Amino acid sequence: MSALNKIKSYFKKSKYFIHETKKSVVIRFLLLFAIVAFYFFVVSMKYGIDQGVYLTLLTWSFFVFCTPIADAGFLLDFPVRLITKIRMIYSEICVWIVAFSLNFYSLMFNPGVYEKTLLLRVFRYILLHPFPYWAIIAISAVGTFFSVYFGDELIDVAKHAHRKKYHKHRKWHKLTIILFIILVAALIYKHLLTELGINIFI
Repeated sequence: MSALNKIKSYFKKSKYFIHETKKSVVIRFLLLFAIVAFYFFVVSMKYGIDQGVYLTLLTWSFFVFCTPIADAGFLLDFPVRLITKIRMIYSEICVWIVAFSLNFYSLMFNPGVYEKTLLLRVFRYILLHPFPYWAIIAISAVGTFFSVYFGDELIDVAKHAHRKKYHKHRKWHKLTIILFIILVAALIYKHLLTELGINIFI
């Protein structure tokens, strides 16, 4: 059997292409990887390969800290789960440590890097204003770990109907996302009013 036929045979028999839950995980990973790769290509064309890597990692850390879904962390969590069998809920802790370390270093020794994109400027503002903007990070952490908890279950079962943890707790994850949206909208509104010098309580 040729190498190509062996590869085709593996994909046909692999549970990651047979089970509907695992197949959705693979598709999600490939889509996220494609988005990050495209972003890296765009910023590398503008700033060079070295800065492209740096900016891509910082932007990745923004989505780790400031979104209540574990899409950014999933880019590392899923391969680690495949290779080591370590559950994603644990590797996500390492993801947050890496993201924190990257931003601590950047804020201390290279703060100017945040000026290169609008998203990173917003991110730096959030990081440097604990009250009330760290509430975004806190709610994102809750939502992220719910998301990873459900992601582990996707790999554990074969069909979406078998996802007992998701069906039991999904309402709390949805509530977290709703709270996140409300909080972000309120803080953006407050920031805009402050920038315009408007006090609505007068």
